[in-house]
Amino acid sequence: MTDKLLEVIGLRIHFLTDQGDIPAVDEIDLEIEKGEILGIVGESGCGKSVTSLSIMKLVPSPPGKIVEGAIMFKGENLISASERRMREIRGNEIAMIFQEPMTSLNPVYTIGNQMRETIKLHRGYDRKRANQHAIEMLRKVGIPRPEQIINEYPHQLSGGMRQRVMIAMAMSCDPELLIADEPTTALDVTIQAQILDLMRGLNRDHGTAIMIITHDLGVVAELCDRVIVMYAGKVVEQGNVGAILKKPQHPYTKGLIQSIPHWNNQRERLYSIPGNVPSPGEWGTGCRFAPRCEFLMKKCLKQPPELKEVGPAHHSRCWLSS
Repeated sequence: MTDKLLEVIGLRIHFLTDQGDIPAVDEIDLEIEKGEILGIVGESGCGKSVTSLSIMKLVPSPPGKIVEGAIMFKGENLISASERRMREIRGNEIAMIFQEPMTSLNPVYTIGNQMRETIKLHRGYDRKRANQHAIEMLRKVGIPRPEQIINEYPHQLSGGMRQRVMIAMAMSCDPELLIADEPTTALDVTIQAQILDLMRGLNRDHGTAIMIITHDLGVVAELCDRVIVMYAGKVVEQGNVGAILKKPQHPYTKGLIQSIPHWNNQRERLYSIPGNVPSPGEWGTGCRFAPRCEFLMKKCLKQPPELKEVGPAHHSRCWLSS
């Protein structure tokens, strides 16, 4: 028996634009075991959100298309699954919460109306039982007065409360995998800590596997078991959180860690990685981080490095690691 819940193999996603067929994700491999919390980090535009949307089969087509690869969920390839089958999976076996809940919650329906729809669809409850279940889920995620909140509209709630509602909706059918796309970015630090505690509790109490998409290594250090670092559509480093934060091997990962502000830092300016992320379609033939790398060698510009093992369950895509 395998503990792999999700396995993404050689995933390539392109978008059709006015400039032609542009790659956004290039041969991504990742896996999540049952009950595991995996973090995916990287700058905006690196392909992490597109990867998560592809798992739910929510990449708009056109302009997006999966060119190659497989997304295996409990042994089933979701790429070849029908839309009817995906509707059975979404919200039931795999659930997703987004960065800004106001774009996910319908402003003209009450919280209860939106929660009951999911519960009735996947669990087959009648209205009364679905309403009771919705109230119980709101209570579990720490929302006060759930009997009243369920009759309110999204605009009547704070950002933190709306995000809790999204988590309650996502967990209402007890999914095996929860995908969280930057769930704390729009929240203040106090609410961020509460949301992370809530997600940790869901993982501990329900055994829910979580994939969290973020640009915040602090969130990864606080919550995750393993981390994948992405850059320009590629995985550049992956491994256990402790190993990567204590001994990063890829220059990009080292730069991200150096960029984290520290309370006792006496420097006038914070460290930043020089240069900018290349646009999709302008990645070049060698290492995609080469133009920004302080360890640049000639072959970095000509030959793309492979993802190689640099320690126990620790891989890096860099010629320095070869």
